[in-house]
Amino acid sequence: MAKKRKKFLARMQWKLLVVSVALTIAFLFLVYVILRINVKDGKRYEKIVLAQQSYDSIEIPYRRGDILDRNGTQLATSEKVYNLIIEPKNILQSDKVKKDTTAALKKYFNLTDDAIDEALKDSGSLYKKMLKKLTYDEIKDFKDFTTNHAKDDAKNVKGVWFEDEYERFYPYKSLACHALGFTVSGNVGQGGLEGYYNDELNGTNGREYGYLTQDMTLERTTKAPINGYNVISTIDANAQNIVEKKISAFMNQTGAKNVSVLVMDPNSGEVLAMANSNSYDLNEPYEDSAIAYQFESGEEGSISEQIKALSDDERLDHLNQAWRNYIISDGFEPGSTYKTFTIAGALEDGVLNGDEQFFCGGKLEVADATIHCHNHEGHGQVSVEQALTQSCNVALMQIAQAEGRKTFAKYQDVFGFGQSTHIDLTGEAYGLIYKEDKLNPVELATSSFGQGLTVTMMQVGTAFCSVVNGGNYYEPHLVKQIVDENGGVIKNIEPTVLRKTISSETSAFMRNALAEVVSNGTARKAQVEGYTIGGKTGTAEKLPRGNGKYLLSFIGFAPVENPQVVVYVTVDEPHVEDQASSGLGTIIAQSIFQELLPYMNIYQTGSGNESSGEDIGDEQATPIFEGDAPNERLANDLNVTTETQTNQTTETTTETTTETPQGGDQPTNDQPPDSPDVGVDTGNGGT
Repeated sequence: MAKKRKKFLARMQWKLLVVSVALTIAFLFLVYVILRINVKDGKRYEKIVLAQQSYDSIEIPYRRGDILDRNGTQLATSEKVYNLIIEPKNILQSDKVKKDTTAALKKYFNLTDDAIDEALKDSGSLYKKMLKKLTYDEIKDFKDFTTNHAKDDAKNVKGVWFEDEYERFYPYKSLACHALGFTVSGNVGQGGLEGYYNDELNGTNGREYGYLTQDMTLERTTKAPINGYNVISTIDANAQNIVEKKISAFMNQTGAKNVSVLVMDPNSGEVLAMANSNSYDLNEPYEDSAIAYQFESGEEGSISEQIKALSDDERLDHLNQAWRNYIISDGFEPGSTYKTFTIAGALEDGVLNGDEQFFCGGKLEVADATIHCHNHEGHGQVSVEQALTQSCNVALMQIAQAEGRKTFAKYQDVFGFGQSTHIDLTGEAYGLIYKEDKLNPVELATSSFGQGLTVTMMQVGTAFCSVVNGGNYYEPHLVKQIVDENGGVIKNIEPTVLRKTISSETSAFMRNALAEVVSNGTARKAQVEGYTIGGKTGTAEKLPRGNGKYLLSFIGFAPVENPQVVVYVTVDEPHVEDQASSGLGTIIAQSIFQELLPYMNIYQTGSGNESSGEDIGDEQATPIFEGDAPNERLANDLNVTTETQTNQTTETTTETTTETPQGGDQPTNDQPPDSPDVGVDTGNGGT
């Protein structure tokens, strides 16, 4: 009997059509959703997928920019070094690979079996750093070996590669160490230009991403690093070398607590050289050699034994002292170099016309105090020029009296004392001065010849440049230009005149008067044959007075007719029997001028300074107050000045101490004083 055929009823056909349409719509909707997700969140889901696969990420370091001198000489650079990386997981893939790889590591890198076995314990790792900071010469033989595929043992060396890194390097070791600074923790600048221009010198790391797909294909993508900018400084490496050579010769032959030298271009504010006697190797700033100068062999043992006995905190304190840049960070009583600014301000304000005469009988009554000149016998009748040439305290006090506190305080500000010079270095101190309301008669008198106030070398150097260059106060700076790695200019740092201090006429008068100081005054030892030089000496007795300890200084310029260079020297506690009359600051400056001027192509102008008359000898420092308490008055003066030093920086992990004036080791005080009592002998801090 034949089977009965089933009929495909219309109702069933309709159901099939509905199901087909629904499935088609669902499929199209799914496609739409997938496309939408891919467009909107594809990258996010891709990362999720990649995160579930075998994946690695290698940081590609940027190269920190170089620091160059004004002529293109590398003062600080970054050299590529290599870290040896092994992959235990890949090395352990077979006994043959492990054997040949281990043999190669032992042969080319002198690794021991124990060191390799310890590293391979983490069998699933793809990253184990074995050696750090290898040079190319140290890895070259291994790379040559592994690229020689003809050797069976080379073919089986697996899971070994090199990670690039950069190490900061200073080709000239200690040259300009305080101006340059150094780096720690990779690329963190500490002090100097390294610290101030840290952001410009640093770049941005790149990264290489790699992952294994499901079919075990290695895929990689690389984001290139962005290297740091190069900094072109105003430093002249040859001028810096001349200065450091002269300092070193003096320290070896005579010695002192500290010798510092600042060399500037008076027509731009550019610093050509900056050096302190406590130099250290920038490549090894933490080594014992950096602080050895602070110790002497004695009852406590040898220098090395004393250093070894230091606690970590004590050692860091000594290191901070070694890294400290005296030229910007320490204050001192300037002594007679300050007379330059007292006279220049009085001339500019019309208090003097240059023809005045003053009588010096060896002392002057000020309020209820008797203040002596450094020449207790007196200079007799002196002109304005002779007041500077013979460094007459009495004449300067009379000039300050004529100015009055308002005008004197005005030129303290005009010349930048008690304030920042805006030098592009960290850790600048402001100095300590009497403000107008505290310039009582005695304070005004002593300030006129550089006693009872403190300054920094940077302040004096910058202000002096304005005195001899026609009156333009340039912002001092150590960087001329910032460029990228291809030499493209990112920023030009042009000379900037911040203000006018004095007129060109006053400047001309001061240049001639300062030349007379070298020709016939207290600075004859600064003369260099064939060159005209002007300048001013300073001899400041340190606190406590009467201890025979002095800070000697000389600031000079050349040539007098058209100043091209300013040289400022300070010598703190020279190792000689009679510090006050040694004239050592002038002598060191002369030795620098003698070599520096020909190097700078400054041509001789003839016979140089022409001397006439009797040599008045070196500047002396003698007690200036009458009385029986030689240390009290100036100690009070300097304890209570109106400015404190708060602009200090942190060295490594420890803050440097608040600036203390080194001219007399004076403490600072936030509050202005009442006028101290008068009539006591405090010694002389301003001859």
